[in-house]
Amino acid sequence: MSLDTPAPSTPAITEARRQAEICNACRYCEGFCAVFPAMFDKRLFANGDITQLANLCHNCRGCYYSCQYTSPHEFELNLPKALAEVQVESWDRFAWPRGISAAVQSNGLAIAAVLVLGIAALFFAQSTLSPDGGEGFYAVLAHSVMTAIFMPAFLFPLAVLAIGLRRYWHETDGRPVKFRHLREAAMNAAKMRNLSGGQEQGCNYEKGDRYSQARRYAHQATMWGFLLCFAATVSGTVMHYGFALHAPYSLISLPKILGVPGGVLLTLGTVKLAWLKTRADSNLGAGTTRGGEMAFVFLLGLTGASGLALYASTGTTLVPSLMGLHLGAVLALFLLTPYSKMAHGFYRLAALVRDAQRRSAKTD
Repeated sequence: MSLDTPAPSTPAITEARRQAEICNACRYCEGFCAVFPAMFDKRLFANGDITQLANLCHNCRGCYYSCQYTSPHEFELNLPKALAEVQVESWDRFAWPRGISAAVQSNGLAIAAVLVLGIAALFFAQSTLSPDGGEGFYAVLAHSVMTAIFMPAFLFPLAVLAIGLRRYWHETDGRPVKFRHLREAAMNAAKMRNLSGGQEQGCNYEKGDRYSQARRYAHQATMWGFLLCFAATVSGTVMHYGFALHAPYSLISLPKILGVPGGVLLTLGTVKLAWLKTRADSNLGAGTTRGGEMAFVFLLGLTGASGLALYASTGTTLVPSLMGLHLGAVLALFLLTPYSKMAHGFYRLAALVRDAQRRSAKTD
């Protein structure tokens, strides 16, 4: 069975292609985000080209508020919405097995169900597999049990994402990747350059036709917070297996130096993102995914906040319950990564790498 599938001509892709062809004739937005230079390099758009444009779009909405062809004009352009719908549709097409992503993206209840099951599983493990000894968190749940639960929960999403990225690369006609493509994409992702609106003025996300940097900063706080938390987990694993330095760790240790500020950034960033979503016009995004997106932001924020609460409660009777809550949130986050909004980070990075290839091909 081949893992690759051709991009289908869905109604969402057909509508996005219609709007891209009008934009290509107008070209007023040439100085905006990376979507437009990529769009203006084409005369005809294959389905894979539309998929690439959709995953390159950050839904900053600057093009919508600058466009002369939005409703009530007969063209009725709404490019942020058209690309957002193609984007969400593509995540389900790339994920394995199919159908799960669509359910998770459009239904916050599915995320809540996985979260509850994850927390329940951790509480069950605590109640039946508590160790006789151990220190800190390992006095509640043995390290070996924790590893047995989280290792497959970590590796399975990575395998699903690898399948998805292979499908993405095939559909968008990706070429062999060079180090300079990765470096350029990583720099653009780290700076959230495409959330600057193209001229560093910011997004039109929550203030309509007025610019704001709030969404860019909230995304940066969330992304860097998550990466710091992940780095803290990796450093703890290396210290445990590589140097026989076992938890609990002091505040002046690599897991805590990385994890505490990471948890603070992750919590504050997701609170701000959730608030911005309540202020934004839902008609300029993929309308059917709002519930799933809000539930996912809540899950991400719960992961950061419960981790901080668990650390603050060290040595108290609250540790077992907070540990079940935190590890349940982390377990749900891992399992949902290929099917939730979390997947957009991987496909966005792939789109940036593919765009770096497009630009380098013009100068080589």
